[in-house]
Amino acid sequence: MSIRIVPKEQLGAQREKSTTAETIPPLLFANLKSLYTRRAERLRQLAADHPLGDYLNFAASIAAAQNNACHDNPLVLDLGVALAQGAASGKPPLDASLYLRSEHWHKLLASLIAELRPQAPEHVLPVLENLEKSSARELELMASALLSNEFAKVGSDKAPFLWAALSLYWAQMASQIPGKARAEYGEHRQFCPVCGSMPVSSMVQIGTVNGLRYLHCNLCESEWHVVRVKCSNCEQTRDLNYWSLDSEQAAVKAESCGDCGTYLKILYQEKDPQVEAVADDLASLVLDAKMEEEGFARSSINPFLFPSE
Repeated sequence: MSIRIVPKEQLGAQREKSTTAETIPPLLFANLKSLYTRRAERLRQLAADHPLGDYLNFAASIAAAQNNACHDNPLVLDLGVALAQGAASGKPPLDASLYLRSEHWHKLLASLIAELRPQAPEHVLPVLENLEKSSARELELMASALLSNEFAKVGSDKAPFLWAALSLYWAQMASQIPGKARAEYGEHRQFCPVCGSMPVSSMVQIGTVNGLRYLHCNLCESEWHVVRVKCSNCEQTRDLNYWSLDSEQAAVKAESCGDCGTYLKILYQEKDPQVEAVADDLASLVLDAKMEEEGFARSSINPFLFPSE
């Protein structure tokens, strides 16, 4: 099944007989009122007695700055045209490789830098100053490189700050999509149906979507449904294995696929209701090292840990 966002004016004309699959929400948008504060709290919690505690705490400060920047720089826009074009072309309405960015994300970046400068480690200050002095054209070139997965053109020092602004921008846009998502026959669920980006991790949730797995987008923060016991990258089911560092009851595991040779973290809220898609993925890098030793490649990217090449 693929997921497509349908403009609200088309919903009535295209509504079909309800099935069991249609009772499952195919797409969940982020709650920006709590997303970043919850992430910051979880990162600080995980930082205690952690070998990477300093970095987890700094990542928490970035998440907190995103929350403040979101509040101080609201975004209001009409996405009707983008949604209609996406529905007609079959592409995500906010496709990161195609959507024409406004300079609103520059304002978000400036807000993040101003928030982070007083608390940033000494070695980070030159990076923030360099970004602050960058021209609009330079910022756009770096943004295009990041969104095209050309990370070496930007560098792992600047990438987390640029991505924090871009991600917040996309999350603000996604929160204003007026249409609804619908599951349709087809495949290709490894990328976000809102922006086309890859996931950071997946979550088996509790609450109204109890027991369902959702992949969490590393750009627009949306979550989309993918059935369990199925590779989130190649959609095969034949050679899946689950790895953890602790026990069978671990809240964070890695789902590996022998068909495509990749893995994605899978988090279980029933085992720990406080797990968070970005924070727990970042705090479990030892599991990533284990998967690399086993010969599997990561099929996701954490916004606080970009490849250097």
